[in-house]
Amino acid sequence: MHLGRITVLWAVRGVDNDVRSLREARGLTQAQLGAALGVSRQSVNSIEKGRYDPSLPLAIAIARYFETTVEEIFHV
Repeated sequence: MHLGRITVLWAVRGVDNDVRSLREARGLTQAQLGAALGVSRQSVNSIEKGRYDPSLPLAIAIARYFETTVEEIFHV
């Protein structure tokens, strides 16, 4: 992904994340969060369990949705 003149490399393999706790704190189901992000419930489940690595654009969308940063959610 290009942000101006900077090339950003993205890898979060095996990194714990706070997606589930953020989702539950807002009282959302996995299906509701998936619909808001344009992904399936199964994708949300896999992200929460660390079995699916979100793309950088999806990680940014998750962070924006929860009004926080990618670094805070994915501990990078």
